[in-house]
Amino acid sequence: MVQAAAALASRGGVEAMQMRTVAERAGVALGTLYRYFPSKMDLVVAVVSEELDLLEGSIERRPPRTEAAHRRAVDVLMRATRGLMREPELAEALIRSLLLSDVKTDFGDRMTGLLLRASVGRDVAVPPGDRRHVLAKALASVWTMEMIEMLRGHATADQIQSRLEVAAERLLHDF
Repeated sequence: MVQAAAALASRGGVEAMQMRTVAERAGVALGTLYRYFPSKMDLVVAVVSEELDLLEGSIERRPPRTEAAHRRAVDVLMRATRGLMREPELAEALIRSLLLSDVKTDFGDRMTGLLLRASVGRDVAVPPGDRRHVLAKALASVWTMEMIEMLRGHATADQIQSRLEVAAERLLHDF
């Protein structure tokens, strides 16, 4: 069901993710789809979660290898950017859902966790109140805004990378 929704969103954004169409494409009854996803936004959040699973798996298999923490964080963010921009309609749907949805999502926490694991190491626990956690969350927020700029056509991947490098260096300089 989630894959069917992602495929529809990649071709026409959230508007193309009509629940009936998703159910038909997934080969399930409409009631079954609603049992698992009570609203379209719940389904979009599930698509976001699956995209994050793919990103996390990619980073697990090929972790950033540069010396500096801020460069490892930018590597993660640019991999996320490239992954999302392969399907710009889906990227727009995902970002829009994060901004407009009342449905609870762990997107920000997962991106923060990815940045922390890349920056301080996979085996280092960083509690939510820790300064490093706050700074990694701020960098994830900067990236989200940069994605919005890119989706609006106001920034290129190179411009985003350049700005993220400056922000990451400043925010993560004492990691």
